[in-house]
Amino acid sequence: MGKIFFIFLIIILTQVNANDLSKSMQIIDNSSKPYTRYWWFASLIQKDDVRYNLDWLKNNGFGGVEIAWVYPLNRLSQGDTSYTPRQEWLSPEWREIVDFTIKYADSIGLACDLTFGTLWPFGDTYVRFEEASQRYGEPNWRQEIKASWQHPKVGYVVDHITPRHYLPYFKRIIDSYPRPKVSLPQSYFIDSWEVRTDKLWSDSFKDDFIHKFGYDITEYMDSIYSPKFSENLYDYMSLISEKVLKFYSDFDSASNHNGILSRGQVAGAPCDIISGYSLVDIPEGEALLYEPEYNSIPASACALSGRKTITAESFTCLYGWPRDYMLEEQSADIKLIADALFANGVNHIIWHGKPHNPKNSDSVRFYATTHVGPSSHFADELPQLNQYLEKVSGFMKKGDKYSQIAVYLPTEDAWTNGYLPEELQMRWSWGYYEMRYIYFPEETKAFSPIWINSDFLSKGIVEKGKFKVANVEFDQLYIDVNYLDIKALKTIYNLAKSGLNIILKKNPKQAGSKKDKMFNYMLNELQSLENVSAKIKSNPLIDAAKIPEYWAKKVGNDLYIFFSNPKSKGLKFPLEYGQSYNVKTDTMDIRINYWNKSTPIKLVFKPYQSLLLKISPDKYEFIDIEYIPKEPVVKARPKDFKPPWK
Repeated sequence: MGKIFFIFLIIILTQVNANDLSKSMQIIDNSSKPYTRYWWFASLIQKDDVRYNLDWLKNNGFGGVEIAWVYPLNRLSQGDTSYTPRQEWLSPEWREIVDFTIKYADSIGLACDLTFGTLWPFGDTYVRFEEASQRYGEPNWRQEIKASWQHPKVGYVVDHITPRHYLPYFKRIIDSYPRPKVSLPQSYFIDSWEVRTDKLWSDSFKDDFIHKFGYDITEYMDSIYSPKFSENLYDYMSLISEKVLKFYSDFDSASNHNGILSRGQVAGAPCDIISGYSLVDIPEGEALLYEPEYNSIPASACALSGRKTITAESFTCLYGWPRDYMLEEQSADIKLIADALFANGVNHIIWHGKPHNPKNSDSVRFYATTHVGPSSHFADELPQLNQYLEKVSGFMKKGDKYSQIAVYLPTEDAWTNGYLPEELQMRWSWGYYEMRYIYFPEETKAFSPIWINSDFLSKGIVEKGKFKVANVEFDQLYIDVNYLDIKALKTIYNLAKSGLNIILKKNPKQAGSKKDKMFNYMLNELQSLENVSAKIKSNPLIDAAKIPEYWAKKVGNDLYIFFSNPKSKGLKFPLEYGQSYNVKTDTMDIRINYWNKSTPIKLVFKPYQSLLLKISPDKYEFIDIEYIPKEPVVKARPKDFKPPWK
């Protein structure tokens, strides 16, 4: 009977109502107003309070909310073990208030997305021990979930790599979530990966690995991240990735089957991240716990898979973690982050975020965030700031990514390495596999680069020297890696034989423990082709001694290029308070090579301003996107400051 139920779940979750989803996607493209995460702390949520919070958001230029259910506020008071009354998790009373919120939001023109569970990652007290996430070598350990809506009850994080464990969770959540008829699109949301990843394991993993690779990985697991086992680590990560990608695919299918879009972050997930981001309807990046440049990866996945909207959880831990400069966030610093996100492909902002508050109050706070509410430091500027974010997002949703060169994402390198250097590690990050510190090579930036992986290289075709996949095309593939999978090498070789120009910067080694005798032969054959070299072809999109960060979109014969203010380049976590401060105008002389013409253009960046350029076959113009924030105050950290996130 259990097997029949499991098969039924798979069939149900893989069927999609394509017509409903197509209509929803069109609606999403018509709205570029920022959303905000909307935290509900476990308590009795009242309808009047919901109206108050949503009305305030509507009046301040927001287009939607994403409800996130978290712990009761007394959890933050040491020693307070009292129980806070609340609508119990997934109870009829809980469903009633969520149903009301969705309907009321829709009635005033706000979309209402729902986090696919309580807290992060997926899990609750209904997940049984045998269904929970586990690690190799600790048979009596399962990952717990503590700070959820059900606090002080402790539950388990569901096993994310075993379908027979997570599919029943999906069904329970979907069956419990209200789905009233609404006019605006709705998404179920999955946050960044917070499943414990080191030595991630499942009941079937040993046998699955032996079937795939022909040897027992348990002989290496105790020291799997040691450099001497790097080839075995690659094998291990390959299988983990397959299972994690199946999880994201099933999450998408489960949402779509019920007429709901999937929106998700793949940051931190142990998988091929381009493929992971491509599996959800709306891929979502993040800043500033991830650098703005990281967002070019989900933006690339969005373009390669033919999607239009790429969101970003924005302004998280702006000045540090967990509460640096709370309620002192400055609009100029916020705009600096937003512009960096736009220049890395993001086209829809999700503020992080808004705590639910009692009517006529703004006393509830959430840590690790930029506070959105009447008491925000920038509250009087918020409507104008949101108008700016909406306007730029609207233009950046137009058309398709314009690129002349694709850069191969070094997944094999990341999976072969183990731990990051200590100076790059944080409390929540430790491994190369996350790709937190991967950047476009400097020599590619003039060519409007896009990231690509082996999966999408295998899906495209070469016509007249151009590689095409979805609505993206380019005429050069740039590869600068230490390792390649034999499958990737075969794909690259075939593309080169079809006429695609390949820039091969190194002689990569074969990734993994299983060596194919054809690898070196095929690599030599690849290097012997006339269209394979170590040098990039000339005639870049942008010719200049100094190029600001930018993102280019093609709309018919026109090209839209967003150039971010030079101050937004290379931003790192955390931002310094008032880092955006600027009193000088920066000028750059560039040439745009487009439509068989070379056009000289002067970029004039006034303080705090970015630029939006429209290039047509016969003219160019700058689109007015001016928004002038208040001049920021600059504060230096104490000389003895020690970052608590290390």
